[in-house]
Amino acid sequence: MSANRLIYLPLGGAGEIGMNSYVYGYGPRGKERLILVDTGVAFPDMDSSPGVDLIMPDVSWLHDKLDRLEAIFITHAHEDHIGALPHLWPELGKKVYCRRFTATIGRLKFEEAGLPVDQIVTVEPRPATVEAGPFKVQFVPVSHSIPESSALVIDTPAGRIFHSADFKIDHSPVVGEAWDDARIGEIVAEKPVKAMTCDSTNVFSLHPGRSEATLAEPLTELIRGCTGMVVATTFGSNVARLKTLAEAGRAADRTICVLGRSMKRMLSASEEAAVLSGFPKTVTPEEALEVPRRNLMLLVTGSQGERRAASAQLSRGKYLGLEMREGDTFLFSSKTIPGNERDVLRVWNAFSEMGVQVIDDQGGKYHVSGHANRPDLEHVHRLILPDMLIPMHGEHRHLAEHVRIATESGIAAAVAPNGTMLDLTGDVPEVAEYVETGRIYLDGTAMVGALDGVVRDRIRMALNGHVLVTLILDEGDEPMGEPWVEIMGLPPVGRGERPLAETLEADLAQVIDRLGRKILGDDDKLEEELRRVVRQISVEEIGKKPEVTVVISRLVAE
Repeated sequence: MSANRLIYLPLGGAGEIGMNSYVYGYGPRGKERLILVDTGVAFPDMDSSPGVDLIMPDVSWLHDKLDRLEAIFITHAHEDHIGALPHLWPELGKKVYCRRFTATIGRLKFEEAGLPVDQIVTVEPRPATVEAGPFKVQFVPVSHSIPESSALVIDTPAGRIFHSADFKIDHSPVVGEAWDDARIGEIVAEKPVKAMTCDSTNVFSLHPGRSEATLAEPLTELIRGCTGMVVATTFGSNVARLKTLAEAGRAADRTICVLGRSMKRMLSASEEAAVLSGFPKTVTPEEALEVPRRNLMLLVTGSQGERRAASAQLSRGKYLGLEMREGDTFLFSSKTIPGNERDVLRVWNAFSEMGVQVIDDQGGKYHVSGHANRPDLEHVHRLILPDMLIPMHGEHRHLAEHVRIATESGIAAAVAPNGTMLDLTGDVPEVAEYVETGRIYLDGTAMVGALDGVVRDRIRMALNGHVLVTLILDEGDEPMGEPWVEIMGLPPVGRGERPLAETLEADLAQVIDRLGRKILGDDDKLEEELRRVVRQISVEEIGKKPEVTVVISRLVAE
């Protein structure tokens, strides 16, 4: 058996939707040369990560291996594949390789972060090849819901890997490259594929996927039937959908106005990278105010109910002088990502209260997925005929179902959630070891570890409230007056309509009077006792056990 091994290690994106980040390695055990594919983000929610801006994979496994990390490859410009790049790159510090449109987005991110844009290298599609240590990497055009999405052909001394990235089978995607069986067939004819790491998002969808081109007619028909202003939202990165919507609006004799920074940025980047042409003429928000409502269509950000996006702002009132009125129509030309239902329904209900007709994707009539459904996945399995298949980009249930389908067709497969290092050297994937993985939060401008306790404490304060106790002692450990209490996030009164803060102060004063010098002279013991008393009294008064901060000040004789 060779002393060298070929390994695969997901740091994010396997066992979850989003935050994609995958490591491949080749070489002697523990000394493998490495490449990193994608550095994506996931988005927070108020239940599990309140106040957090972004969630990123913890790449600390790479920290002491940076001398072995050859390069970073980005498959496409969706945030769950590129969003963490400007935040993680300063510690990784390696050249980034991607195609033109993705590079355009990446350089914009680097410029905003003050990072060197020359570290992002534009690569042409296959047969152009990037050599990175023992790896030879080619970008293979595939269709997806963003321009220039690419699978990767990764050649190693142990065999060829086909990393599918996100893809769908679409022969007429409106914007971007079409899926091409012949292109994929050439890869297999040239050299057999040892391992395929494959998108699993839609493995439970049993019908074949549909083309973006199928939306033009139903969207045009819908918009023609509307009497008031029409507003449509979709993912800002779905440039093909934006073009389909805009063209449908123009066919219905409507002027198009785009609202939302991220959407405008994607359209601009698409034109700069020469992947978008012929987009209908748009007007500014100021010009839109002069257009009769029955002849106006807005394309807006916020398909997932994001509070600061244009959709949510319109649902709360005017945005840039424009507002929704009774008789208008709002269209969600998108699918709600699991976990975002509450935010989307908040926007939907707000529009409903205004008398706005809200229309969703209606089972795919006004939206098609950017990911391959089960019949399409099975088609690609047959097309590539890999020796082994490793599902990625999906929750655990997606990975397990994908493995079941592969094994039933005779392909060796394994479920490998984040942190599961697989040895792909042999005929079947084998678990080599388990690596501790996690997530990092971007909290404001600070990077915070998920286990640092910051978000945990924030959640506990949100659930239980907070009490601040301040006590001053003289140089003889005698209290100088009674302790005082400030409460936050708690009912102001307890049992018997007594102010909670006053009740806590009175009971704490009694406890302090009974404490001996041994406790009064020890800050740690005194703090622990005061915290215990506050929680006990709070449970009795309001049924809550709050978080407690105790501040003890001691006067020192001069």
